[in-house]
Amino acid sequence: MSDMPQCPQCASEFTYHDGLQYVCPECAHEWTDAAPEVEDDAPVIRDANGNALADGDTVTVIKDLKVKGSSSVVKVGTKVKGIRLVDGDHDIDCKIDGIGPMKLKSAFVKKA
Repeated sequence: MSDMPQCPQCASEFTYHDGLQYVCPECAHEWTDAAPEVEDDAPVIRDANGNALADGDTVTVIKDLKVKGSSSVVKVGTKVKGIRLVDGDHDIDCKIDGIGPMKLKSAFVKKA
């Protein structure tokens, strides 16, 4: 049958889902799901030490990194503030002082 919950006010089985709420057509009662289903399929991005990273974190580079297409190098110990996590092989999007915007791999940073 239906996997919709019964109305908590009149116990009607004819409820329906409308956006973020359930609605009972018989008594017009509206309620939210007590335990909303959160789809957390996003993989957790971890640094070189295994710490989980989040948007806005500050990280430190643990290895000299050559900048592709340039003669400059991102030195060990460089702090990068306000990272943004993205999908892909290079999963950190950031701006490094003196170099500019670039993408980094999480394996070459540690959480500061």
